[in-house]
Amino acid sequence: MTTILVTGASGQLGSEIRERSSRYKGYTFIFTDTDELDITDAAATAAFIADNAPSWIINCAAYTAVDRAEEEEELATLINARGVENIVNALAGTDCRLIHISTDYIFDGNSPAPYTEDDIPSPSSAYGRSKLAGEKAAMRWPHTMIVRTSWLYSSYGNNFVKTILVRAGSSSSLKVVFDQAGSPTYAADLAAAILEIISGVIQNRHLFVPGIFNYSNEGVCSWFDVATEIVTAAGSQCPVLPVRSSEYPSKVRRPAYSVLDNGKIRECYDLDIPHWRTSLENCIAKIKKK
Repeated sequence: MTTILVTGASGQLGSEIRERSSRYKGYTFIFTDTDELDITDAAATAAFIADNAPSWIINCAAYTAVDRAEEEEELATLINARGVENIVNALAGTDCRLIHISTDYIFDGNSPAPYTEDDIPSPSSAYGRSKLAGEKAAMRWPHTMIVRTSWLYSSYGNNFVKTILVRAGSSSSLKVVFDQAGSPTYAADLAAAILEIISGVIQNRHLFVPGIFNYSNEGVCSWFDVATEIVTAAGSQCPVLPVRSSEYPSKVRRPAYSVLDNGKIRECYDLDIPHWRTSLENCIAKIKKK
């Protein structure tokens, strides 16, 4: 029996994995959040992993408050780096495979082309530094697959898509930045990809390849483009106005360009990655049904 432990299971990605897990018969899923497993507690993490002996761990647990991390870098590092180190230490002597979720924020956004897995990280925020430290901790375990993603959203939790949907229904107009380019990622698509990778390895359709991989929906856009699509899909007449990032001063320097090159994960695991517009429409349709 294959046991799959999912940490941070109440977040956007963890919730999507939980929803999709029912399609995978014959696997035992253990879904935890801080109340069940606090990865910052080394002893508790070691005991939990020893007691449950997972074959796979999908680490979705993370500190994701990007702005607040500038004042709480120690806490962000505790969760995003030390917590990962605790998981890795607990895996000593096992054959467990670890899938660790990372972010485009480990880059500074100055690239003229989509980031590949071989590009050198250069985070410009406390959050990005904490996630890069987590990557380094994760890579100490030889059976680790790091999945970097960007602009994550879902029908679960709080995110840009749900915020725009609410504001479009209550505002006379919306101002959204147009000078940050990237690729939105529907957490349901990422969840499907991760579970397909795991099942493919278990069923010998693919070899497990450790290392760093990128995953985002296909296509490139700005936040203004995304907001415009959201408003249109919602059937709202609320005008969306493009503005520069400088109009919204922030303590965090967000990457101006954080497009990820998906070629490696697509080819290695034979994944069909949807375009961001298609996935956005699917998510909004799901939100409307709730």
